[in-house]
Amino acid sequence: MSWLPELNEKKWVQFIAFYTDPYLNLFRKIIPPLGMFDLSPIFAILALGLIEHGIKYLILLFLK
Repeated sequence: MSWLPELNEKKWVQFIAFYTDPYLNLFRKIIPPLGMFDLSPIFAILALGLIEHGIKYLILLFLK
């Protein structure tokens, strides 16, 4: 949404930001924006994928 600042006033954008910004802020502390580009969502999605993969691995490991 940072690429379309005029959408920040919309209720549905505020709703999404309310729930996603606390998680994204963890990554924004580590990875500062590069000019206009905020790369933190990319790393946040990758982290969720790694967590999901790890949980699936642990479940399969304990079910054997």
